[in-house]
Amino acid sequence: MKEGQQVKSIQRYYISNRFLILLSVLLFTALGALSIGINCRAVHEYDLNMAAFVQSFESTGLTGVMKVVTAIGSVKLAVLLGLIAGGLLYFGLGLRIEVLFLFSVLGGAAIWNQILKYLIQRERPIIHLLVEEKGYSFPSGHTMGALALYGAITFLLWGHLTSRAGRISLVIFNCLLVAMIGISRVYLGAHFPSDIIGALLASGLWLTIMIQCFQWYKKSQIGPTHKMLQI
Repeated sequence: MKEGQQVKSIQRYYISNRFLILLSVLLFTALGALSIGINCRAVHEYDLNMAAFVQSFESTGLTGVMKVVTAIGSVKLAVLLGLIAGGLLYFGLGLRIEVLFLFSVLGGAAIWNQILKYLIQRERPIIHLLVEEKGYSFPSGHTMGALALYGAITFLLWGHLTSRAGRISLVIFNCLLVAMIGISRVYLGAHFPSDIIGALLASGLWLTIMIQCFQWYKKSQIGPTHKMLQI
């Protein structure tokens, strides 16, 4: 790839490093504070009230919809969609580093989720169980995986969309999808609301770190002499 093309490729993705570092610090701080709040049961009342509110809308039809939505965030589907996206990036566009970025985000989020579950060891809700789940509750694996997958795809597709409307639509659609997956987990009784918030913070932190690594690698390929523009 010619140098000019490399610069253009980096500018397509680039987000300010200062912004990413600040965001990482904020996400890490919020995740730490939430984890302490859970261990001290400071968020217990909030969890019960918010869960009761979400579950107050229960109906046969809505339950069916929520089960479909939660399936979209399942590990099996996340792996399948990740493989499809990776195949399109590699074989369709020849973007090898982007494929590595995508799989690193997904794999790292899965490992990060298990580490946090082991550290916090929060038991799952014991009432209003519409689905059977095993393992610890915090943070939600479905929500972490969804944000990692759709967040990474949004980041990669962003640079290939030329219209502002297309970019905004992409972000809104994926944000709503991740939010609905999180809400479905509370509705079905699989998680407390703070499990969803923690998952968003944890996965957002990992995604932010991986974006920084991705941009650092891209920049290292052309040297420090080129000034990149913020998207």
